[in-house]
Amino acid sequence: MNQDRTPEALTALKPLIRQWGRQLGFSALGFAPIELGNAEAGLMDWLARGFHGDMDYMARHGATRARPVELVPGTASILCARLDYLPRTDAAADPQANLDAPERAYVSRYAVGRDYHKLMRARLRQLAERIALEIGPFQSRPFADSAPVMEVALASHAKLGWRGKHSLLLSRQGSWFFLGELFTDLAFLPDEPEGSHCGTCQACIDLCPTRAIVAPYRVDARRCISYLTIEHAGVIPLELRPLLGNRIYGCDDCQLACPWNHFARPAALPDFLPRNGLDTASLSALFAWSEEEFLGRFAGSAIRRIGHERWLRNIAVALGNAPRHAATVAVLQARLDHPSALLRLHLQWALSRQAENHAESC
Repeated sequence: MNQDRTPEALTALKPLIRQWGRQLGFSALGFAPIELGNAEAGLMDWLARGFHGDMDYMARHGATRARPVELVPGTASILCARLDYLPRTDAAADPQANLDAPERAYVSRYAVGRDYHKLMRARLRQLAERIALEIGPFQSRPFADSAPVMEVALASHAKLGWRGKHSLLLSRQGSWFFLGELFTDLAFLPDEPEGSHCGTCQACIDLCPTRAIVAPYRVDARRCISYLTIEHAGVIPLELRPLLGNRIYGCDDCQLACPWNHFARPAALPDFLPRNGLDTASLSALFAWSEEEFLGRFAGSAIRRIGHERWLRNIAVALGNAPRHAATVAVLQARLDHPSALLRLHLQWALSRQAENHAESC
């Protein structure tokens, strides 16, 4: 066991840590500093403009997100990890093909399989244990979208990629990956950040269905389909409902548009393969699930946390956007006695849309 924790000794340890990370399934590991430059100013401006919508926790945590030492006192450096999640092409339907089939439900690729939060944290803990075997006990704490952490800012400082114009982390292998962090009291020297490689491309901005990317690197969550279908618990704005199309949980359009994702690597772990047929499921079939079936099928899934009411609300909007069909009208009408006023409101809208579609086709 090597107890030498000088900067030189820790730098020599980096290749080993990356090797252990690959053995745990991580596609890349990097080392970030605890100072995030102008990230705090950018965050506070974003909050001041109200772009966080109903995500009150964003404002509540405020600048803490940009100050790792306030979150975990004693933090000296941060290990950042990428974990690929895009299912293999031979194991899942093509995302764009699913989007182009309006009778099908589109679920963001990150959520068609197992919930990554626990998996990511567990593997970061295993990495910490392996490091401790080499150098002795040290302080560490893993995170995976589970605390006020500026994941993209940290990962970009750790040379895992750069912030794309859609505001996600982007690398030469695309953006179909999860991010996780291991806060440590080990003073690793940070990796040299990578510059942006977006150039003049703005495909993500041009193809955003709701124009939520209001400027390069700036997203108004209030218009973002991922926010509307996952984070937003209330009424989906009337003018945005037609733009949701068949997207019932999240949205991947900005990633599908990005040229760098032509080089994306499929997930190495089987955990992210589609479950419940979510890569090809019909809207009507998913809409028929009872609350008990919803909870049972989505045990261990990120989707479970939005609850059955929001799930039905999202599908009702998608059914309203679907081509006119008597069977679609029937499944919508079958829910009209649902106790949720929120759902009934969206059902009425969906039925009116179906009627409009019928009138236009006559």
